[in-house]
Amino acid sequence: MSWEALGNAARDAGLALRGGFHPGPGDGAPEGCATLVLLGPDEPRFWPLFTASPEYRDGAPHALDRWSKRVIGSLASAWNATAVFPYDGPPYAPFLAWARAAGSHPSPVGLLVHEEAGLFISFRGALALPQKLDLPPPSTSPCPSCADRPCESACPVAALRTGADYDVAACQTHTRSAEGAECLHGGCLVRRACPVSQKFGRLREQSAFHMAAFVKD
Repeated sequence: MSWEALGNAARDAGLALRGGFHPGPGDGAPEGCATLVLLGPDEPRFWPLFTASPEYRDGAPHALDRWSKRVIGSLASAWNATAVFPYDGPPYAPFLAWARAAGSHPSPVGLLVHEEAGLFISFRGALALPQKLDLPPPSTSPCPSCADRPCESACPVAALRTGADYDVAACQTHTRSAEGAECLHGGCLVRRACPVSQKFGRLREQSAFHMAAFVKD
């Protein structure tokens, strides 16, 4: 068993390894976990696979969460691992802390950023493995080498801005309005402004799916 083999299995399911670490006391990992691996969508392959799934097509609520349970659950069974999901709780697993330990980094606007996914980094779940895998070298943040820092000025209502907490209410209000149509149908302008995000391959239809769920909250 290896990181590479797990990555191949994840890609077959439409997912990608988005970092891992060897947890210690206080990290909140399940008991017996020697390696914790975060899983996110493998863009742009993920969206066509998900929309062809029975969960997407059956019309029942929470299609993506149910898809994630099935697919990541299957990976967990194959790898003798425990599947963990960010929406199971309370208590909720500390996914943000795990993401930082696994190689995501704070961005100027407070969102996490990833060297491959940019500000589009997201997690569908995690695998808590009983074996200690050899991990790839630690990732580096793309932000220090970003000269223009377009994320800092991309939000039309400054809901995401440097040095301030995310104003969720202002973001939702704008996205529901006529002026926020591009955010609703194309995805968050801040996330899209990141130069790394622009190379990531996230499809507009996928962003619209997530934004529609966001404004219903």
